[in-house]
Amino acid sequence: MRLLCINYEYPPIGGGGGVVSKGLAEALVKRGYHIDLVTSGMKDLPEFEIVNGVHVHRVHCIRRYRHYVTLAEMATLIRPLYSKALRLINENDYQLNHTHFIFPSGFVSYLLKKRTGLQYILTCHGSDVPGYNPDRFNFSHKLLKPLWVKTIKNSQGVSTPSHYLKKLIHSQIDIPVDVIPNGYDFLPCASSAKCNRILVVTRMFERKGVQFFIKAVADLKSKWEILIAGDGPYLNKLKELARNIPAIKFLGFVSGPALAQLYKSSKIFVFPSVQENFPVVLLEAMEAGCAIVTTDAPGCVEVVGNEAIITRCGQVSDIRNALEYLMTNENEVNRLSCRARDRAGKFTWSTIASNFDLLSHRCLCQPCFN
Repeated sequence: MRLLCINYEYPPIGGGGGVVSKGLAEALVKRGYHIDLVTSGMKDLPEFEIVNGVHVHRVHCIRRYRHYVTLAEMATLIRPLYSKALRLINENDYQLNHTHFIFPSGFVSYLLKKRTGLQYILTCHGSDVPGYNPDRFNFSHKLLKPLWVKTIKNSQGVSTPSHYLKKLIHSQIDIPVDVIPNGYDFLPCASSAKCNRILVVTRMFERKGVQFFIKAVADLKSKWEILIAGDGPYLNKLKELARNIPAIKFLGFVSGPALAQLYKSSKIFVFPSVQENFPVVLLEAMEAGCAIVTTDAPGCVEVVGNEAIITRCGQVSDIRNALEYLMTNENEVNRLSCRARDRAGKFTWSTIASNFDLLSHRCLCQPCFN
């Protein structure tokens, strides 16, 4: 199948949604798909390259930060994404357009369908769904609701990684939604012994809950190493909060082999987010054999199942108690490590790609929702 893909962010730009679209695209290439993917670019990136079989086309836009984008910056992508994708449609015979995120990518696909007739399916990732991240996007979701509804209703199908997000979509609009979990990329690195280290990896937004983790470790009587990896607009506030905790070290953004090495060599991974869809970092840490401490946010629970210590969202004492328990119980760390690896094995990209393949062929045979 020849597939056009549109995503406003794609590695090395963006966060979890970009990582997911990259893993899925590369897995589909292995299944025989030809994929042209249109995304945003930056000055240090080529306008076109083939990455692991995926033909990546990057367009010029206004974007200041590699791992964070504003709504206004997203809006500057609409015209260049549309123009590049339209040219590719005129040059190639695509069977389907797979789009990640309702805005701005999905709206571009809606416009392209009106112009060319190319059918599209949507994968929603979280913040593009009204109600998922109201602190950051409440006003913009209200402003964009007419476009949101048009984009959804004119699609051939909608998928999302979690039942939590499916329920949230259904609270807005009554359409069928397929739940296809995120997969993860195996991050190869040299074998490494686990050390007494607690690791956090996330984008630095307030809803990620790192502030609760910092408060939880403030009084820990331990010589364990505490590392926090990631970047984002909330980072400076977190550094200020941790200024009197010498055990904490902020690493900034880490990726590739360096990130894999952190996972492989850390005994405990903490993900304290209070609102999530289907966080890939949990899968990466589970595959690396970390003992997981996370929250009862629905998206987190869907990833870890019963193979982690679950704390209540925002409860500092829960996080502290979980860490104190694990730091003094090596057997429990080893047990959770083994169970995390076993569960992560259920989310390989080959499995996820086969589910998407079924969705794609089904959507080609059915009318759009509108």
